[in-house]
Order: sequence, then C-alpha cells, then structure tokens
Amino acid sequence: MVKFESILAGGQTGAQRAALDWAIAHNVPHGGWCPKGRKALDGVLDAKYQLKETEKDVTLERTEWNVRDADATVVFTFAEKATGGALKSVTFARKLKKPCLHLHRGILAGSEKLVAFMDKHRVRRLNIAGSQEEKEPGIYVWVTSTLDKAEGIMMRMGEL
Repeated sequence: MVKFESILAGGQTGAQRAALDWAIAHNVPHGGWCPKGRKALDGVLDAKYQLKETEKDVTLERTEWNVRDADATVVFTFAEKATGGALKSVTFARKLKKPCLHLHRGILAGSEKLVAFMDKHRVRRLNIAGSQEEKEPGIYVWVTSTLDKAEGIMMRMGEL
C-alpha cells in the first residue's frame, strides 16, 4: 500500500515548509538537509524541523542532497514552468536518475497524480520541493491541501 513513510524537505518558506509542517501535524517522520546555519528567507529554522545542516551555507548543496537521499521528488509551483530552486530540484533529479513529478496549478487532480506517482515508483522517502511563499503567495496552503487530499486517497485505498 502506498503511504507517506518519510518526507524530506529543505525548510525554505513555501512548499518545503508546508511539507515539513504537514509531516509534523500528521506524525509522518521527516528530515532532510538545510544550509549550514539553518538559514531560510525568514530567518533561522526552528529546531522542531529535524534537518541536518550541509557543509556549506548554500542552498544548491541542500537541494541536491535532498534529491539524492529521497526515492523520488515532487516539485510544487503555481507557474507551469519551474524556476529557481524548484527547477534545480528537477535538474538534480534528472542528473541523479531519480523519479520527479512537477505539480502546478494548471494540473487537474494533482493529489491523485501524486498518489499514482508514489505507487508507480514505490516511494518510501519523498522529497518535496517547490516555490517559496514570497514568490508565489499561497503555495504553502496549496501544498498542505494537496497532501491532505493525497493522504485521504491513500487511506481509502488501504481500506479496499
């Protein structure tokens, strides 16, 4: 049965922070890498996020290591084309030959696509990346909602 066994994310505002907060709220183990000094756009990351610090204080290293350590990556953006760190996650996934799914607001039934993706690739450790809240306001809420819906689908699948 497909389920969220572990969520990895870097802790940046927006999609990554939503993933970590969602994992904590739903008692899903979480982890991942953050830049040295636990740096994020809104300051130092809270200790409640069980993240390891990279050797350098650059986000590129964090992004690559989270892709590397996960079974697969899902990238959340409002825009149809990923840019910035979201695009870097896609690029690292290709380079490391890891499955990657890009969900954007134009895609219908995103939670269903996420569940199918996880099932197809037998994902146990899912890296969640995507847009920053400052660049795409509302991405945090959308990621949380998508994860809630995906969890509901997984629960119904388990009851069959």
